[in-house]
This record gives sequence, structure tokens and C-alpha cells, in this order.
Amino acid sequence: MRIAQIAPLTESVPPKLYGGTERVVSYLTEALVELGHDVTLFASGDSQTSAKLEAVWPRALRLDPSIRDRIAPHMLMMELVRRRAEDFDVLHFHMDYYSFSLFGRQDTPFVTTLHGRLDLPEQQPVFDTFGNAPVISISDSQRGPLPQANWLQTIYHGLPENLYTPQAVEQKYLAFMGRVSPEKRVDTAIRIAQQCGMPIKIAAKIDSADREYFEKEIKPLFDLPHVEYIGEINDHQKAEFLSGAHALLFPIDWPEPFGLVMIEAMACGTPVIAYKRGSVPEVIDEGVTGFIVEDEAAAVAAVGRLHLLPRAQVRQRFDQRFTARRMAQDYVNAYQGLSPAQRHPHLKVVD
Repeated sequence: MRIAQIAPLTESVPPKLYGGTERVVSYLTEALVELGHDVTLFASGDSQTSAKLEAVWPRALRLDPSIRDRIAPHMLMMELVRRRAEDFDVLHFHMDYYSFSLFGRQDTPFVTTLHGRLDLPEQQPVFDTFGNAPVISISDSQRGPLPQANWLQTIYHGLPENLYTPQAVEQKYLAFMGRVSPEKRVDTAIRIAQQCGMPIKIAAKIDSADREYFEKEIKPLFDLPHVEYIGEINDHQKAEFLSGAHALLFPIDWPEPFGLVMIEAMACGTPVIAYKRGSVPEVIDEGVTGFIVEDEAAAVAAVGRLHLLPRAQVRQRFDQRFTARRMAQDYVNAYQGLSPAQRHPHLKVVD
């Protein structure tokens, strides 16, 4: 198939450090190429891909301090994709609802994977208005706030099989990885580790939007003797970081749509202790790849049961459920269901 992948321009594909959506777009694009498809990636010019790169903007917007209007480059990309739409069998967007109006009027089949939270009230009229726009969820729980959306199917994220592998290192700490923000609750992770009498290492990004929260609520906690903050880490550092952890703590306080860090930990054989929010019950196999808990006391108790989870078993379940190849094949199946006749009944399909 001739497939266009359209990524946000905020980060490169893949991102240099943090960036969940662009990371998944990279994994999917590379896996589709490996499956033999003709893939074009619309992304920032500093992206790296084995597909054909259509560089819409010279570099990722987050890395360019001169950019004050991040919407303008994305509008340019929408028009560039529109002009080339006939070159493809399917257009796959990863940009929320940006594509709905324009590409609902085009003949090329299109689909959008929704990567973010969908429980904001201002989103309701958008999906009421564009009720025919085909969308894919990254967990069943993500769909809850928008039952009116045109859901095609749920496709879980996947990672390249050998991107992260278990490392032969001793487990010495609990881990937190991701982003410092109120909904991710690094403060809860710190308290859990403290109650367990264990050190915790924190590999996390601090967004400018969360800087005030960090300074007031979290920074003082980083001075505790059992806490070590190591900042953002890249792909080459993650395997050793996660492999060295007894468990990844994921005490989220929001409806997480997927939680890529959970399967990154599983790839390293590291079990996950996570709060029962959002996608967690779909991603974690209770008693196999981790424990699903309701509060701090239950999380502390779960740390005491980690010896019941063989790390080889955790990795094995990752191989069964969360590889990029499986993700790519799921998407190909979804694309094949998007025939021009289905999307545009006025078109006559010639056999």
C-alpha cells in the first residue's frame, strides 16, 4: 500500500528525548516499511526514517525558540498533504482533529489515531460535528468520553522487538519515568518508595507549563535522601535504567490513554505497579506483568510481592502483545477497511 503518515511537528520523528506520539509514529512507520509498504512520512526535517521523508518544517518546533505560532506550520502541512493526497492509498493522521474538516471533503481515505486525552468538554462539539471522521483509539478506556465518535477499532501501541531488552544488572531501586506533572504524580511515587524503605530514581521531563508546579510541589521532594533525579533520558539509556529497577511505579491520577512507559518497562522485563486509571487494566496483565492497585498502601504491599513475577515472564508477555510489527499489521488491517467506496459512497469503484 501507498501510505502517508502525518506526524505533529512539535518533536522530530523519533523525538530526541520525550515525545510519546512522535515516538509511536516512528515505530509504526519503520514497521510498515519492513512489511514492504511504500510509506511517506510528513514530519519535521530533523526526523530520521527509512520511509520517504516529506520535511514540512526544518526542525522540531520545541527545539526552535524562534517559533511563536506553532499552529501555522501545522496548517501548512495540512495543505501540503492535501495537494499530494492522490499519491496515496490512505492518509494516516496523528494530529487530533486537525484533519477532520479538510480531508472529509477529499477522495483519498483517511484515518486519525487519537493519542491524547478526550475528556475535555470543549472536544464534545467537535466530535458531534464530525461524527463520520474515522478514528482509532489506543485503548478502549480512551473512548469513554466520546461514544459518538466514529471508532473503527482499538490498536495498542507497540515497540520494536530489540529496542529495549533486559540487561544483566542488579535491581537496586524503584523507578519513575515520564513527565513531572500533577496527573503523573511523581510525589506519590516518592512516598511509595519511602514507605517501602527503598531508593527511587526519577527519569523525567519538566515542561515549561509544569515548571511552577515543579518548583512549589516537587522540587523539595527531590532533596529527600532516598530520591535521585536524573532528568530526561534517551532511548540508549532506558534499557539499563529500567532493567536496574525492581519495578516501575506508575501512580497516575488521570485517565491515561495508553502509557507507553509501561510497555517500555515490560520490554526490559521490569514489572509495573500502576494505579487503576484509564488504560492500565488493558495494558497490564495482573499478576503477570505487574500489579494494579488503588492507593499507596496497596502499592507498598505490591512491592512486597514482586518476587512472584519472573522477569522473563514479563518480557515474554511483551513479545506476545506489544511489538511494533503487531501494531503495524493491525493498522494495515484497518487501512484495508477504508475503501474509497466506504468513505465516499458517491465514488464508483472499478474492479
